[in-house]
Amino acid sequence: MAKNKGFSKNVKLIGYHDLEGKPGFQMAMQEVKGKYYLYLAHFRHSGWTILDVTEPSSPRYVQFLKGPDFPRQGTIKIQVADGIMVTAMAGHVEGIYIWDVKKDPENPKFLSHWSTGDPAGMTHRFFYAGGRYVHLSSTCKGFAGMIYRIVDIIDPKNPVEVGRWWRQEQWLPGFKPAEREAFLKSQNAQNIGVWAGLHGPPYVKGNLAYCSWGGAGMVILDISDITLPQLVGQLKHNPPFAGGLCGAWCHTIVPLSQHPYAVMTSEGERFPLFTKEIMKGWPQPPMALFGIVDVSDPTNPTLISMFPYPEVPEGFPYKNFNECGIGCPGPFGPHNLHEPHDHPALEDRNDRIYCCYFHAGLRIYDISDPFVPKEIAYFIPPNPTKWLYGEPMDPNNPHFSLFHQPPGPMIATTEDVIVDNRGNIFMDTFHDGLYILRCSV
Repeated sequence: MAKNKGFSKNVKLIGYHDLEGKPGFQMAMQEVKGKYYLYLAHFRHSGWTILDVTEPSSPRYVQFLKGPDFPRQGTIKIQVADGIMVTAMAGHVEGIYIWDVKKDPENPKFLSHWSTGDPAGMTHRFFYAGGRYVHLSSTCKGFAGMIYRIVDIIDPKNPVEVGRWWRQEQWLPGFKPAEREAFLKSQNAQNIGVWAGLHGPPYVKGNLAYCSWGGAGMVILDISDITLPQLVGQLKHNPPFAGGLCGAWCHTIVPLSQHPYAVMTSEGERFPLFTKEIMKGWPQPPMALFGIVDVSDPTNPTLISMFPYPEVPEGFPYKNFNECGIGCPGPFGPHNLHEPHDHPALEDRNDRIYCCYFHAGLRIYDISDPFVPKEIAYFIPPNPTKWLYGEPMDPNNPHFSLFHQPPGPMIATTEDVIVDNRGNIFMDTFHDGLYILRCSV
């Protein structure tokens, strides 16, 4: 077990909150009359936490807004803009909840529930920057994996789906029943992005939606007609990047707001979920993709650079982040990026990228020269001393879930990052609370 007490370079810890023992996941923010409110989703506790972070050194806990009371109910994704809070649901209750947080930012008022129409459905990462449309990655009855679905909330009490797009192979009625199951289990289904489908969010810039579509890579859609998205371009990255036991084969696309570039990532995984026995039989995990793509011609997106391997701090218990407590190479790679989403409360620097890199911690990069991205700072939080959640693993069933007690190394694992327009960095983790940071360079 690693004993690190945390490592940092050019990053100062200015605040912390234990979130009352409920580790957070995706975060959203709004500024209301000079006050900054942070909203956190959770994937092991059904509900949402609200903090007043106007004074980042002493965040004020407002409340935990309880979600649906079902076993393993997911409430993992959240966005707030224009006084509307949208929360993604997965489990017994699926789809999205829509809330009013404009009248009273500390006490969201429930407005409506939009259902996917799929009894076993879910929504995952989505884009909402205010206005009329919510751009979802969502399951849909009759389709394999998640597809792109556009929901009109001009009347937030009556949300209506108005557009959708999917890869042709995801349409299940296109297969004969005898062929369907075999296809979904095949390597080809994974390679073309069907197995998981659209991870999302469909990140919107102008009339284009930049979609992270699993093994299909970057998919760029023209949404000038919101009811009829059209394929514009695609950049496949597998092989050689991503695969095996990693997370989403294409996890995130973030187009820069002022330049014709986009950051593209595949996902690593949380090492605490793995042991040497679980890894047995799997090949060496491929290198994850974390690069910059020239999208000046959206019909021909082109990879122009790769981010450097995260610096291993002096005194870190392991020689690198690939072999980091499991006893064999694991599925190492990045996770969530700071996404500005055209949001007035959030920082939107076209020369800087913030990435939660799982157990490599928060990594901050200078991309003022997009051909030579440089790491300038990092923060790795202390390792956990105990897990705050989880059911015991069934020794007869080695398959894990995010609701089980992690069977692997007890090591710090960062999840999501959001940066406000004052330069305060909010980072949460798989194992403890909320860290509030400042970069000194």
